[in-house]
Amino acid sequence: LDAINSAVEVFKGQQLSHGNMSFTIDNKQIISQIGGIGNQITINDEQILKNTQSIQKKLNLPVSSDLDGLNFTVEMETGTGKTYVYIRTIYELNKNYGFKKFVIVVPSIAIKEGVVKNLEITKEHFDRVYNKTPLNYWVYNSKHVSKLRNFAVSNNIEILVINIDSFTKSDNIINNSNDKMTGKKPIEFIRETNPIMII
Repeated sequence: LDAINSAVEVFKGQQLSHGNMSFTIDNKQIISQIGGIGNQITINDEQILKNTQSIQKKLNLPVSSDLDGLNFTVEMETGTGKTYVYIRTIYELNKNYGFKKFVIVVPSIAIKEGVVKNLEITKEHFDRVYNKTPLNYWVYNSKHVSKLRNFAVSNNIEILVINIDSFTKSDNIINNSNDKMTGKKPIEFIRETNPIMII
């Protein structure tokens, strides 16, 4: 719970959003026809840095003098519940701030399978804790890139589990224009939601 609260407190002062941040791709209203929903951070970097410093002081950690972009680390020993922490953090970020779009990036197929299994086995627990808050999770598949449109338009919590090798090369399907995606690159439908990335 300390780890979860620390992650949530990074955004202290953020307004609760009800998922009404719509967006367009290339300002051409292409995705607005389907009502894309994204995360919107309303607090500035200065507030996020103050929040981070406050968390670091409370935990007796070295205090950062500036931000490393919006990159944050939760460090825990092996077997102490990191997977549980980041899944529950997703629910807490939604409950406190209305964030809905999350991408879990994994380094291997084995870890990807483990993440999906954990999402499956903890669903009933989190349904009880968070009063059945709607949450969808799915694994990226380059043969079904049109599903990314669902990720972009859904007003539920959406978790996309993706292997890092799926998007690191320029010739990956996700990085190339696609007729099924109105001629856009599939990755643009992810990027425009301003997702919180969990690596």
